[in-house]
Amino acid sequence: MAVLEVTNLGISFGGLRAVDNFHVSIEKGQLYGLIGPNGAGKTTVFNLLTGVYKPDSGSVVLDGTDITGKRTIEINHAGVARTFQNIRLFKAMTVLDNVKTGLHNHHSYSTFTGIFRLPKYYRVEKEMDEQAMELLKVFDLDGEADYLAGNLPYGKQRKLEIARALATDPKLLLLDEPAAGMNPNETQELMDTIRFVREHFDMTILLIEHDMRLVGGICEELTVLNFGEILCQGKTSTVLNDPQVIKAYLGE
Repeated sequence: MAVLEVTNLGISFGGLRAVDNFHVSIEKGQLYGLIGPNGAGKTTVFNLLTGVYKPDSGSVVLDGTDITGKRTIEINHAGVARTFQNIRLFKAMTVLDNVKTGLHNHHSYSTFTGIFRLPKYYRVEKEMDEQAMELLKVFDLDGEADYLAGNLPYGKQRKLEIARALATDPKLLLLDEPAAGMNPNETQELMDTIRFVREHFDMTILLIEHDMRLVGGICEELTVLNFGEILCQGKTSTVLNDPQVIKAYLGE
């Protein structure tokens, strides 16, 4: 069974069909790419998958459960986590506390317990501190656990955002242009990080990216969007050599 099964997904804004008949099937552990020119509808697809927008057609099934049109928080609890093209960290909070916000998906205590600092509060906080530090070690960020997130270098902020997403224990991780703004060395390091995340966490990943070197280097299959519709879909090597893709996406 596919981790993600999307069928005939679509949405219109003011009479404009932004995404039409989008479909994809992603197996467990797969690293899948979604590419296309600016304005092709890629982020709109992510917003449909995560409940930011409600589709007016089609369905989204996650690990056998229909999550079509559910609220963002419900979809997150069901097992979908994402990062954003423009990094959305809590920059005035520490690196450790950013990861702990993700862990609250599976750890909780009542407001009463928190206010009066009952034993459960300290037990849960200790468990989250330990789990957050383990995640930070994976991304070599444990040495900056007490830093404010906004003070980290750009590349490390990207890593922290991925670590926070993984803290929710997702079945599917959506990465929205994680290499945006990175230099070649940072991009190479990011490629290694994404590969590690897939292998270490047995994670299924759907990636939006403009960096063709990154896409070609890590994605096994691709879907190419153009004007909200699928232009091409299949194995990465086949898609990147398709004349339609070269013309529409690479501008050649």
